[in-house]
Amino acid sequence: MDTATRTGIMILASATVIVGLYWFREVLAPFALAVFLWLVIDGFADKIEGWLRIIPRWFALSLALLMVTLAIGVIGYVIIDTANGLVTNSAAYEARLNELTASIFALFSQDTAPTVGQLLTRANPARFLAALAGSLQSLTSDALFVAVYVGFLFGAQANFPAKLAGMFRDPQRLAKASALVGSMRVAIEKYLWVQTVTAAATAIGSWVVMVAVGVDQALFWAFVIFLLNYVPTIGPIIGTIFPVLFALVQFNTYWEPMVILAGVGFFQFSIGTFLQPRMQGDSMNLSTLVVIVTLSIWGVIWGIPGMFLSAPLTVMLMMVLAQMPGTRWIAVILSMDGQPEKGLEPSAKPSE
Repeated sequence: MDTATRTGIMILASATVIVGLYWFREVLAPFALAVFLWLVIDGFADKIEGWLRIIPRWFALSLALLMVTLAIGVIGYVIIDTANGLVTNSAAYEARLNELTASIFALFSQDTAPTVGQLLTRANPARFLAALAGSLQSLTSDALFVAVYVGFLFGAQANFPAKLAGMFRDPQRLAKASALVGSMRVAIEKYLWVQTVTAAATAIGSWVVMVAVGVDQALFWAFVIFLLNYVPTIGPIIGTIFPVLFALVQFNTYWEPMVILAGVGFFQFSIGTFLQPRMQGDSMNLSTLVVIVTLSIWGVIWGIPGMFLSAPLTVMLMMVLAQMPGTRWIAVILSMDGQPEKGLEPSAKPSE
């Protein structure tokens, strides 16, 4: 097969895969989230088993599952408590929003600025509430599917080695495939662990700053910061802006938002620049430009779940592409230093 034909087939195959990922996003995105949640729980169980060597595997897995479930329950409680707080203080927030709107409007026009109530009336509150209800229903449905997928993944986990052996009858190919799967799993588990630790450190530091300033619902904003730190590059920026904007609405002076901007920005910058790269090592050997581009691509294909999973999905893709001579050049482009085999086990690396 000549080069032009091979290139054309590759382009058509890539386009078909991308279209398929987009068309079946309502099924594939929750399943991908379930896979990564399963890896988090299983990896956490491994660490518990390593810390407490006397306990059996099933007990470590039960503890990990219990702790993750409790964490999800705490998050739900924080969200509900925040919603109640927003409703309770809505009058004060609306008055401050009207003041800020009038100040901004005065810079560009001599007319009277519209109030928040007027803007909401024009925006058709019924339609907004209907859209919000639809989003909540979709979120609940996705969460249910994720929970079901995770359960089945744990149930099928014991059969994965046998299925892999059935796919690759040749011992050398089986060893190479097993090493590749193992390397991908180690890289993803390390990425998730590092992101969780650094995001938690950033959220805790930011929470201390917000509590010291007196921000309402500081725990909720700390959770938002924690969650957004899983989104590469733009997540920490958005996570810094949100509490600052809320502080502008809550306080009548501007020094509080400035302190929050400086404090949260300090933790985001210092942890993201110094601590995270040291912990991550070579497990996320991706170019910064590639991280930004793939964030946009996965966001278009799978929406918000795609943005959260863009980095680990791209790493997995890079590892797979590095195994084939015809696609290794793509893996080289995706990598940071031109060596996409970093992090792979020796038996998983392509032979020269």
